[in-house]
Amino acid sequence: MAPASRPPTATPPAASSSRIDTSSLKAALAMALMHYNRLPSRAAASASASAAGTSTPPLIHWKRKAKERKREILRFREELKLLQDGVRGEETEPPVASCRCHFFDGCGDLQPPLPPGGGEHWVDEVLRRRFLRLARWKEKRRRLDRSLPVSSLMEFNRGDEIHQLSLSTDFLVELSDGIFAKRDSMSSFATFSHQAVDFILASLRNILSTKRERELVEEIIDGLVARLMKRMCAISENNCTSDSGSVDCSDAQFSVQHLFRKLGQEEFIGQRIILVVSQKISNLSEMLLLVDPFDDSFPDMHGNMFIMIQLIEFLISDYIKNWLCCEQFDKNFFEEWARSILKARKDLEVLENINGLYVVYIERVVGRLAREVAPAAHQGKLNLDVFSKLLC
Repeated sequence: MAPASRPPTATPPAASSSRIDTSSLKAALAMALMHYNRLPSRAAASASASAAGTSTPPLIHWKRKAKERKREILRFREELKLLQDGVRGEETEPPVASCRCHFFDGCGDLQPPLPPGGGEHWVDEVLRRRFLRLARWKEKRRRLDRSLPVSSLMEFNRGDEIHQLSLSTDFLVELSDGIFAKRDSMSSFATFSHQAVDFILASLRNILSTKRERELVEEIIDGLVARLMKRMCAISENNCTSDSGSVDCSDAQFSVQHLFRKLGQEEFIGQRIILVVSQKISNLSEMLLLVDPFDDSFPDMHGNMFIMIQLIEFLISDYIKNWLCCEQFDKNFFEEWARSILKARKDLEVLENINGLYVVYIERVVGRLAREVAPAAHQGKLNLDVFSKLLC
């Protein structure tokens, strides 16, 4: 019996088909990669990657910035050490140049100054910046001389206009002290006082235009007027008289009076000057009633009276018309100092037996004021009651 034969095992056809599918898949993948590499976006990405490899990494950039800032801080620390040791001294202060703008021309004359509105020159901005640098330097020196902590220097805000206004007023008062003490020459006083006055007026206009911190600005201006008034009406002592041709107290007083006259261009300052001066005239008239005519201080008080009345006349004749046309003109403040002038006239009438020129002079001031404000009063801008008293 023959053995049963095994059925033949047929080879599956799937093996050959899988090999065909694998080779075709590889070819398709290769063609897809070639097309992908030829796309424009891919070329741009590869180019940016190569460029990023050649440019400076962000880490190195910020390290360089940190090193520059560290060197700047070290430089400032060295400058601070020099200021503390007093090494910079006169080397840091800018040289004094003669004032070419004739700031003190017409000092003591009744002729009004040139009308404003001619526009600013670029030199004015340069002088303003130079003055601010000098004022900041003097402020740092003053703080260091008073042995204030160093941290106070770091609190100095360069961008605050109100702080700059306060700083410039302190600088102007310090200049006035220097001319009385004969520390500064007239040329340097004329130069720096001109820059200080221009800077104060410009800063004040900018601050008032924003209508912010008005009470603080009023305190700064009132303090400036009070301090300058104290120096203008100073009683001379033995150290004020000079036989060598140096600055006398009377010359310094007229210089401060001229500063008031220049500051009065701004209505905000001018009206406050007239109010303080008129009140000072009333107080001085009471003092003259009690003082001995043979007292050493009597001639100085007599001279101060004329300086103050003259200052009111200068401000009224120079600026009252411009003040009345100003949009920010304070009508109530005007009525206040007008009544104060009328009270000063009444107080001076008591001194007519001592010196009749007081009454003559103040009457001339009141008459000029009445003529200047008459058009505004008839237009209803001012109180007719106050105007009628000016005509009495």
